Amino acid sequence: MFRNKKTEGELKLFRFILAKFGYKPKRLSYFQKAITHRSFIGNNREEYSNERLEYLGDAILDSITAEYLFLKFPDNDEGALTKLKSKIVNRKNLSKLGEDMGIREVLLYNQSRSINISSLEGNAFEAIVGAIYLDGGYEKTKKALKNHVFRKYLDFNQLLQEEIDFKSKLYIWCQRKKLKLNFKLVSEEHKSGQWEYTIVVQINNQDYGLGGGSSKKVAEQNASKETFELLGEL
Repeated sequence: MFRNKKTEGELKLFRFILAKFGYKPKRLSYFQKAITHRSFIGNNREEYSNERLEYLGDAILDSITAEYLFLKFPDNDEGALTKLKSKIVNRKNLSKLGEDMGIREVLLYNQSRSINISSLEGNAFEAIVGAIYLDGGYEKTKKALKNHVFRKYLDFNQLLQEEIDFKSKLYIWCQRKKLKLNFKLVSEEHKSGQWEYTIVVQINNQDYGLGGGSSKKVAEQNASKETFELLGEL
């Protein structure tokens, strides 16, 4: 005869996944493994830790994050998107994310050992992502990350400010305010054996920041920075 009634620990885990990820586990055993660190298991070889689920969750998280950023920031180039994705999925940020979500509330580990709990939380976060994927599929995992984790626990404005250059930031700023952005070449001159470019930023066909440099890319960056200064956004 099958046992239908959940234990207190199972109910706590079920409620945690529902509250933090917005997902109702169907097969709770996936999630029990996801929160179990190998230090908790000891020599019991009939059980296994969350390392395999962590591996799976890492790949799923990377894919969903890449898709999310690709759609959210259509004007950003590959370099800017790669920088931002790296900022989100790196070990330090995942540890902070796991800590902010309070994964230690349900984490199973050997408390008698000296262990960096925040790093365990980051690993468990990835394992939980893997568990949701196995339990509910890709679309349910994407929904949980997009609607709950990304929305509640990631400050995209802060991440963008830290990782994305002035031109990319200006694209995002204009996109958010539904403004037309253009970079107009004002002049290009060859002086003392090198080229000098001057670019002006135009927002809704109005001139803003002016920037110069030895390449168009550098000139656009300088023009974007001056535009933020003129707008009082820097």
